[in-house]
Order: sequence, then C-alpha cells, then structure tokens
Amino acid sequence: MTLLLWILFGITTIVLLLVASMRPHQPARSKFEAERLADSGDGIARQDVLRYKTYNDIVTIQRVTSALLMVIVIIMSVVQLGWLMGVVIAVVIVLWYPVVARLPFIVRYGQKLYDAIEPKLIQFTTRFPQLIAIFRTRPTDIEPPIITSKEELQHSVALMTSGISADEKRRIAHGLSFGARLVSEVMTPKSMVDTVETKELLGPLALDGLHKTGHSRFPVVEGDIDHIVGILHIQDLLVATAKKTPTASQAMEWKVFYIREDQTLQHALNAFIRTRHHLFIVVNEYRETVGVVSLEDVMEALLGQEIIDEFDAHDDLRKVAARNPRKNNEPSAHTDV
Repeated sequence: MTLLLWILFGITTIVLLLVASMRPHQPARSKFEAERLADSGDGIARQDVLRYKTYNDIVTIQRVTSALLMVIVIIMSVVQLGWLMGVVIAVVIVLWYPVVARLPFIVRYGQKLYDAIEPKLIQFTTRFPQLIAIFRTRPTDIEPPIITSKEELQHSVALMTSGISADEKRRIAHGLSFGARLVSEVMTPKSMVDTVETKELLGPLALDGLHKTGHSRFPVVEGDIDHIVGILHIQDLLVATAKKTPTASQAMEWKVFYIREDQTLQHALNAFIRTRHHLFIVVNEYRETVGVVSLEDVMEALLGQEIIDEFDAHDDLRKVAARNPRKNNEPSAHTDV
C-alpha cells in the first residue's frame, strides 16, 4: 500500500508540474480583428474568437486544478512521512514547484498536453459557464497583440479617448481610407458643373456671371458637356485688359485631362502632381462626362477637412446636386420607377 501511495504521490507531483507549466494560447490577433476575419469565414480567426471568450475560464480551471493537486500532494506527503517531515516536504514542493515547472523540458511536455486538451477545455467552459464563474477571480488581461490590418488600426484610433485630438483622429481616419476611395465619391456631378460655350464672348457681364457661380475653373464645351475642348481660368480673365473682348476659345487653356470615375483618389492625386493641373474631367466607361474633380476635392478627402479657396465660395456640390436645384429630368408628368 505504501509503494502504491508513493507512486500516486509521484504521479500527482508530475501532473502538478505539467499543469503549472501550461500556457493557454493567447490569440495572435486583437479581438476586433479576430471577429472581423471570423465573419468572413476565416477558421483560424474563429478559433481566436473562442480563445478570447474562454481564456479567463481556462486560466481559472488551471488555477483550481493546480490548487487541488497541491492539496493532494500535501495530504499524501503528511500521510507518508508524518506531520513533521510531511510538512517540510510539502513546503519545499509549494516553494519550488513553480520554478521547476518553468524548466524547458517540463514546459515542452506541458504545452503538448495543453494543445491536446484545449478543444475539450473550450467545450467544457462553454457548456458550464456558471460552474466556472464560482471559482473565477480577477480576469486575466490578454496581452494586446500587434495591429495587423488597416481596418484594425482605424478601429483602434476611433476608440482612443485621450492623447489625440478629434481633428487628428479625423485626419488619420481619412488618410487610412484615402487609397480605397474612388473619384466618383468626391467629384462634382455634371448636373452642377457650369460650362462655357467656345464662342461665348467674355465681356464684363459674362465675367460677372461666371464670378458669381463661385467657381474658379470652367470646362469649355463645343455643343454639349460630352464635348469639352478646354478649361477657362477665371483668375486669368480678371486681370485681362478690356481692349478686346475675347471668346472662350481664345482665352481657354487647350489642355484637357480626363480621369475615369472608377479610379482611386490615390491615382488622382498622383495624376495631379504629375500633370501640375488642378481640374480633371471625370468620364465613365463610355467616355461620357459624369462630372469634374479638382485637386482641392482630393486634398479635402485626404485631410478630412474643407480647403477654402479664394475663388471657391460654393457649398458641397454633391449635397447640392442631391437636392436637384436645377430640376433635372423632372417634367410635370414624370414618374420614378
């Protein structure tokens, strides 16, 4: 009987060391990122979500198991060796078992055992949460992992409550989303674009009318807006002499740059820098004009704040266009289907 007790004592001590050496897995991603990827069907991310939900419960099981094993070891030590020697051996084990449990070979075997039983532990904690709650102490914080995606960084910045101003948070958010946004999101719709005919005389009345629009650049068209042949810069006309009234075709800049509505704002910004122009005509896949985009539009999307231009006094033209102030396609008998 004594030999059997010594064998059980040794086995219990070894199990205690293995349990103490276990390190429950901490997810490689943040909780936000794990949930985001899990929603898209990532199996590893789903496992990380489960680990977030059960980590503290598994740590609780580990602590309770270690405590029970320690009690058993102390009782068996006292039974085998008597009160004096039993207590001495028990004290030695209590003091030294955490140190021994950190030895590499103990950790290696303990972690293998944990990897084998982790699915069962997760299943147990999800089935009996009330039982675990009885023994749970202060929750153990999982170490925050490195941010691994742009979406996660945006989420983290949005949650910050100190150390960064609202303006800085807005600029960071717009900067991170800038590369994925399209020209169509920031352009001025063609319904709000003021154009000038090539043969229009640019006398004082015409210039006054152009200035009142609040725009600084005007597409010059030949027939309709799908045939833009130049760009008129009002600031150049304001300093022109009155000796001769020019036509729009005489005063315009002949260089016209086009950009597709499905191009990214990053592409548009690079094009503005490369061409040194401030206004592009936006076209669709059929080269039909759908609007215009300016350098200011792109920079506002990047910075997240409005840029005030001395020649641009107009409101957000996309919001204005949504109100349809020019009553486009609204005959008295119209019906939207």
